[in-house]
Amino acid sequence: MITETTHWPSPAKLNLFLYITGRRDNGYHELQTLFQFLDHGDELTITANQSGVITLSPEIAGVAVHDNLIWKAARALQQATNTSFGADIELKKVLPMGGGIGGGSSNAATTLVALNHLWQTGLNEQQLADIGLTLGADVPVFTRGFAAFAEGVGEKLTKANPEEKWYLVVRPNVSIATVDIFTHPQLTRNSPKRDLATLLDSAYGNDCEKIVRMLYPEVDKQLSWLLQYAPSRLTGTGSCVFAEFLSQNDAESTLGKLPDTVSAFVAKGKNVSPLYETLANYRLAHSQSI
Repeated sequence: MITETTHWPSPAKLNLFLYITGRRDNGYHELQTLFQFLDHGDELTITANQSGVITLSPEIAGVAVHDNLIWKAARALQQATNTSFGADIELKKVLPMGGGIGGGSSNAATTLVALNHLWQTGLNEQQLADIGLTLGADVPVFTRGFAAFAEGVGEKLTKANPEEKWYLVVRPNVSIATVDIFTHPQLTRNSPKRDLATLLDSAYGNDCEKIVRMLYPEVDKQLSWLLQYAPSRLTGTGSCVFAEFLSQNDAESTLGKLPDTVSAFVAKGKNVSPLYETLANYRLAHSQSI
């Protein structure tokens, strides 16, 4: 089982809402945000080996292998568990880099969850989340694998069950640096803190959206277009924007109205990560083979 070739989803996520409720003395912002997974994302093909060597293919232009979060996650798990196993990892990249839908963080989390299973290193959910946090603030959301309400600076996670709608996600052709948004003098930083039940029952918003639309005309253009058809907003600090629909047909119909030059996809919201659905299937297959 250790050396079998396996296939693992690395799903996208959306921030269904994002409110900034304060700013700490160290400059970090206090947040309230709601994460939900999508049934759309990258895929990792992983073959564990007994050599202890980690390989990653194909190469991503401008990113050295040892700087890639996938390789870093595999090495972090090796070091945390002192395992002698290695892995050959192939990434099928679908999610845009810098789109605010979790590509790199999701890749790291899938690596941790998959290799913990394949190497039989036996770490629990909390231990994987702790390793994930050293790689990026959003990685624990993906390693835990459930839709989550995040508070504090994003580290306090509570399970949530928002409605699983259909989404049309559009990627404007711009790259946005998160630091530029969070340091902007006009950013809203005093949204009232509310409990999850109140937030789920309120209209969703994103405090970063006004600044991003002001600084990036392309984002503003795409969001204005989507708002003609459905409730729409920015995810995270962007650059992706999304519209929500009650049916796949409505989402697909709106996608069909977009010009071919626009990068977009339709996906279903998922409160349980596709990664954990795959893990459950591999665990079941393993138990039946014993």
